[in-house]
Amino acid sequence: MSIFDSFKSQFRSVIHWDNPNPELLFYKFTSQGDEIKNISKLIVGPGQGVVLVYEGKVENIITEEGVYDIKSDNKPFITTLKKITQRFESEHKTGIWFFRRADMLNCKWGTASPIKYLDPQYKFPVALSTFGNYSFRITNAESFFNNVVAGASFYYVNDIRKVLISRTGQPMATYLANAKFSYTDIDAHRNDIAQNCKTETKNVFDEFGFELIDFRIEGTSFDNDTLERISKIADATADNLAAKEVGLSYTEKQQIEALRDAARNEGGIAGTGVQFAAGMQLGEQMGVNIQAKPEENDIATKLHKLKILFESQLIDEAEYKTKKSELLSQL
Repeated sequence: MSIFDSFKSQFRSVIHWDNPNPELLFYKFTSQGDEIKNISKLIVGPGQGVVLVYEGKVENIITEEGVYDIKSDNKPFITTLKKITQRFESEHKTGIWFFRRADMLNCKWGTASPIKYLDPQYKFPVALSTFGNYSFRITNAESFFNNVVAGASFYYVNDIRKVLISRTGQPMATYLANAKFSYTDIDAHRNDIAQNCKTETKNVFDEFGFELIDFRIEGTSFDNDTLERISKIADATADNLAAKEVGLSYTEKQQIEALRDAARNEGGIAGTGVQFAAGMQLGEQMGVNIQAKPEENDIATKLHKLKILFESQLIDEAEYKTKKSELLSQL
């Protein structure tokens, strides 16, 4: 380094974090030999803060934007002239770290593995996965700087995201496992779940010197086994409602379905015979129900119920036409 360059470095007068990377949480400002002079001005922009380290110790934390005078034991020219024999290097080191005070928004989170518990309504095991986003801001820069950044020149937002996700997963999993939301209730309680997860994870953010601003759930999902069980329950419920609509019990519906399946699986004359028997038994079932409910003992009601059976696929087209013709012949 020439003497001219050394003199020039003594006149560094403006220190600022120009065009900060939104993914950068802490950034160390560097100058020639880290000799920050008395004539320097520090500019702290909106959404920024500064950690001032002098001779190895944190001297000040600046959290308000503005222009600040930098004072140190280094004097322009005098220091340089005195340090010629030390290759222009001063022992009075001033470190300046800029940090992001602005909110860190839409940080993604998700359960690392499905959360397993017993569904309170259906009484079978489920495995729930959920994901969303959260926002946070730094509130204790000195603590975080001393305990985590530890003088690193760069510390990225993603670095702390990984740490926070690893620490918040367990409290969220514990809460959801204990809450035991039913499959049918989980989406209706998203806001409640988000609020409780925020409460459960607050201490983790506080520990690192951050404030958790908001916590959102974007979606939930259950494992394939759970979805298959729910699908079977939904189909059975729909069939049961259809059977009740035409006055059949669940057992009677099952008998008709068994006969229908047998007819479809048989071939030739045997299949025709079974199908005919299924139609006859259906007529008997309807007859029994008609006797049990005299107020519904009219042709229009029977035809309506017959159509529901057909549309619910409890009888096939041949059975529907046979019984329909039989009913119409009674007019």
